[in-house]
Amino acid sequence: VQLQAYGGGLVQAGGFLRLSCAASGRTFSRYVMGWFRQAPGKEREFVAAISWSGGGIYYADSVKGRFTISRDNAKNTVYLQMNSLKPEDTAVYYCAVRTANYYSIYEVKAYDYWGQGTQVTVSS
Repeated sequence: VQLQAYGGGLVQAGGFLRLSCAASGRTFSRYVMGWFRQAPGKEREFVAAISWSGGGIYYADSVKGRFTISRDNAKNTVYLQMNSLKPEDTAVYYCAVRTANYYSIYEVKAYDYWGQGTQVTVSS
């Protein structure tokens, strides 16, 4: 099972990026998929998540109105469109899959599979 995240890069404040995360080795179309991020010296934090149908979408307050999560189950892929980027959005972004419902969708420990991360750097 692999999750491959890509699309990160260096962008100026106010710019945009689109992250993608492709899953292989298993189909995740029935599970919640999420994005987290981790800045240097900080804990990994929730960014966004989407239910298997796309009917349930969740965002951290810090990105609400600027980021949009979506998924394509036929491609086993989840996306994160990031607009109006700020320097404080700088972090390594990770995609993840939640296969069970033991913990809150906002918690790191709720997710069973993780991608390798992609760096997003926003310059001021």
